[in-house]
Amino acid sequence: MHDTITILVATMSGTAEMLADDLADKLAGAGLTARVRRMDEIQAADIAPGLYLVCSSTYGVGEIPANGQALYDALQASRPDLDGVRYGVISLGDSLYPQTFCFGGRHFDELLAALGAQRIGTRLEHDTRSGRYPEDAAAEWLETWLPQASLAQPC
Repeated sequence: MHDTITILVATMSGTAEMLADDLADKLAGAGLTARVRRMDEIQAADIAPGLYLVCSSTYGVGEIPANGQALYDALQASRPDLDGVRYGVISLGDSLYPQTFCFGGRHFDELLAALGAQRIGTRLEHDTRSGRYPEDAAAEWLETWLPQASLAQPC
């Protein structure tokens, strides 16, 4: 795999960002290049063909965290063709709110797919009530996702 993996972060309390930093370290340890970008640091036009991980918490009543909302709205308004964008999603949520569980990541997943991006693998939905650290769940998920991402490389 030769792509840089861009990890896009939407967070309120910092948990998703800490998870993204941990994933970037794991990817670097595997000899891969990863960069973490907070969603409020980029524009919709910055989403170019390549490999991405969306790491989003869920806020309020199933909402995207504030630092990711502008990017989400811009993508929704401009409707760019995201053919060539490959991505995975890690969504953090609390099952105490079953009707909106992990909606932060789900919203991005649905929008990216609607714009022509290709999701790789399954979406990881981590429950804060599981008793498991999100870093552990994400590391296990990454072991399955990386080979799938490698197979999904453009020709």
